[in-house]
Amino acid sequence: MQKHRCLIFFFSLTICILACCPFYVGAQSPSKHIEGYVVDTAGVHLKGVTIRMTSKTDTLVVISSERGFYKFPQVQGEDIRISYSLIGHQLVYKNVPLFGNTSFILMPNVVMIPQPSLIEHVNIVKTIPVVYLNDTIQYNMDAFSFRKNALLEEALKQLPGIQVSRDGSVYAHGRLISSVQVDGKKFFGGDVLTATRNLPADFIQKVQVIDFYGDMGEERGIKNEEPEKILNFVLREDRKRISFGQATAGIGTSERFIGSIGANRFNDGQEFSIVGSINNTNTSLFSFGSPSGAGERERSLFDAVDFVDPTDGLNNIKSLGFNFSDNLAERTSFNASYSFTRKENVTKGISRLQSNYIGNSISNEETYETQTQDNFHRLTAEFKHRFKNNDMLEVKPVFSYNRVGVDNIRERLVENIRITNDGYYRDSSYNSSPNMDLDVLYAKSFRKPGRKLLGHVALNFNNHDKEEDVRDTYRTIDERKTDPVISRFEQELFIRQKNGTNGVKANFSYVEPFLEHSLLEVTYNYELTDMSAMRLVEDRLQSRGTGFPHFVDSLNVNYNYRFHSSRAGLNYQYNPDKTFRANIGFAVQPLTLSGYLPREDMHYEYSNVNLVPTAGFKWRFSEEMDWSVDYVGKNNQPNFMHIIPVRDNSNSQNIVVGNPELKAEFSNRIATTLRKFVSSRGQYFETNFAYNFVLNKIVSDKKATGRSTIQETTFKNTSGYYDLKWYFLFNTPVFNESLQLDIVGNTDYYNNLSYVEDKQNTTRQFIYSQSLQLRYSWSDYFESAFNTNYMLNHARYTWPSVNKITAHSLLLSAGTKGYLGDYVTIGGEMSQRVNAGYESDFMNNSPTIINAYMEFSFNKNRLLMLRLQGFDLLDKNKDMGTYSEYIGNDMYEARNNRLGRYFMVTLNMRLQKYPKK
Repeated sequence: MQKHRCLIFFFSLTICILACCPFYVGAQSPSKHIEGYVVDTAGVHLKGVTIRMTSKTDTLVVISSERGFYKFPQVQGEDIRISYSLIGHQLVYKNVPLFGNTSFILMPNVVMIPQPSLIEHVNIVKTIPVVYLNDTIQYNMDAFSFRKNALLEEALKQLPGIQVSRDGSVYAHGRLISSVQVDGKKFFGGDVLTATRNLPADFIQKVQVIDFYGDMGEERGIKNEEPEKILNFVLREDRKRISFGQATAGIGTSERFIGSIGANRFNDGQEFSIVGSINNTNTSLFSFGSPSGAGERERSLFDAVDFVDPTDGLNNIKSLGFNFSDNLAERTSFNASYSFTRKENVTKGISRLQSNYIGNSISNEETYETQTQDNFHRLTAEFKHRFKNNDMLEVKPVFSYNRVGVDNIRERLVENIRITNDGYYRDSSYNSSPNMDLDVLYAKSFRKPGRKLLGHVALNFNNHDKEEDVRDTYRTIDERKTDPVISRFEQELFIRQKNGTNGVKANFSYVEPFLEHSLLEVTYNYELTDMSAMRLVEDRLQSRGTGFPHFVDSLNVNYNYRFHSSRAGLNYQYNPDKTFRANIGFAVQPLTLSGYLPREDMHYEYSNVNLVPTAGFKWRFSEEMDWSVDYVGKNNQPNFMHIIPVRDNSNSQNIVVGNPELKAEFSNRIATTLRKFVSSRGQYFETNFAYNFVLNKIVSDKKATGRSTIQETTFKNTSGYYDLKWYFLFNTPVFNESLQLDIVGNTDYYNNLSYVEDKQNTTRQFIYSQSLQLRYSWSDYFESAFNTNYMLNHARYTWPSVNKITAHSLLLSAGTKGYLGDYVTIGGEMSQRVNAGYESDFMNNSPTIINAYMEFSFNKNRLLMLRLQGFDLLDKNKDMGTYSEYIGNDMYEARNNRLGRYFMVTLNMRLQKYPKK
């Protein structure tokens, strides 16, 4: 019995030891699965990074994949350390926390910082100026020479393929730059002008032009949307910890003045900047424009080769702003910016609008003056957190408030064949627009590489309140009878208007690796927009007569409108290697538009289902050549002016009647782009062709009221609109790198549709532009640029009879700058423009613009600069604000005043402080 007890005890002890041993060993050293991603300072995944892992028992080496991914399966031992190395970048070392008994470890994204390497006995004789990557074109600033203390805006003008217009807009390879980053973080909310006019050029090591697919697109890994162009400025290593600033003060003739101040602190990822400006030289530190500000219209790339000031009217601008960004923790970043701009604008001009009908042509000639006071506030923030499991949360609130006062006086002469109206029109208004937008993005990561679950919600709350006084007075002479009939018209209205637009957009995406080299995405998008419009119109003449407020019921509005859309789809991306990428998708989009008029108890509704195929292909034939083809379809809903079912005659000569039964437009765009780089020669070529056609295009429907001078406009849907757009650009050195040639060409063709007297009118417009620029630099002594641009604008109308107009514009310009030693700079600019073929004589002007300046630098580091300048020496810029538009049966041409000749002296001081070593 005792023997059996001993056997039982021994057997039980053996079982316990065998059972406990694995747990004991596992507690000491469980195997680990470690993975993560490697990116550069712009967040672009890095391929070819050598990653070395060491522990007490293991040493493993792997290379990062095309998407910057790496993994170490079955890692044994403790004290795990990982090193990351890539030529041209700083070494990075990471210690791996064990997280208790966790067997799976997802490392935070590792950022590789560029760093030049010194190799003994090797002399670098040339820095590659431009590096062409898949979605990024990178300029190495060491390969270019710039004037000492030059601002970034001046340096960008010397980079091949980049143009900077007179108003500060930046174009890269023919496309407008929409946002700016510094070391991968937004600077002043991404404002382009603030960065280029405040950052010194010698602070920047690299300028990266990035095709950005949005935060959600970058996280998804599927690139099937049209990207926007953004700039990322990579700071030099010795400029990442520095305090710097500048102050400028100037005074000139014609009561011109300018003053600005800026202070900046960069401290290894923490950035703080504050800038302010006051001037009446049409200069601003901020490019955030006001939607209702006078003198603003869309700029074109071809303004870049002219030496005129492109701003209409005379401005007095005050601006202030600050920016702050910091890494709150290892995985958390935050940035915020605030800007305020007050702009007082006075614009004077003349215009001519001719509308052709059968047997009747109405011409409207106006002389006007518009005074605007615009106060614009904008506050932005961005919070981004990367969790330990690599999930990502991003929150972006944006708040803006705009208050605008406008006083508009127009003297006008309206004529048809036998009737003449001679009088004036005046409206004074106050507008306030508080707006709030909130974007929230959450990206869920999984152990399986490439698998993602993403959710994006965007909320917007926009309101617009307006109070407006309108006075319309004119005398009518009717000569249709033997004895002319003379009558007078007078109208005074007070209009209170309140519009609101609240909306929500929600996007959900699940991405799953599918087979080898493939991703499959299931998407669902939801959009809901509620709009409301309330308007009360008081007839002041009637009110004064009765002593009580008299409201015009036919002009009052109480209207609610809702746009509702949901979209479900599948996207498939095939990316076998870096040479080919294909995207194919299909979505179903049911949508509903509904409107309601409570007063009339009328309800309008329109429903439709859009089938939305998408496709995109990109071939990378070599490291220096690629070709892409893309198709995108999207929905465009009508706006307030289109749908409000009220006969608005607050402008008695131009009555507008909305159509609440309008359908939403559906546009389809097919585009193809070919890019070719020749690094050995420093050449770059790009060409793009795009075809866009729109179903249910919203167009105007105009008619004349009887045979009077009054016109009435409403809106309807039609099909048949399309446009074709082609451009190309070519950059190359000529003979040597000191002489650079840029050639840009654009061709646009529009098949525009409209209705006149309920009959369809087709306007076929052909616009061709060809520009050439030669830039020459001779060491540190001399640099110059020569520009030429030709533009043809040809329009052909089919109603009321075949008619056409052909306008030409030729520009020749040259600018030169010379350096007399280290402290004196002289420069001059001249441009000659020739216009011909326009209907109005004031459009066919040929102005000559001449600017000249001299700069004197002081002290050892040349941080003080005195500038003497003369702007528009021949006083011709004041007549350059011309504008033309040919749509439907209308030919519109206008000329606004601009800033004329003045002379100014300015003093600029810059300060820099480096930390103690």
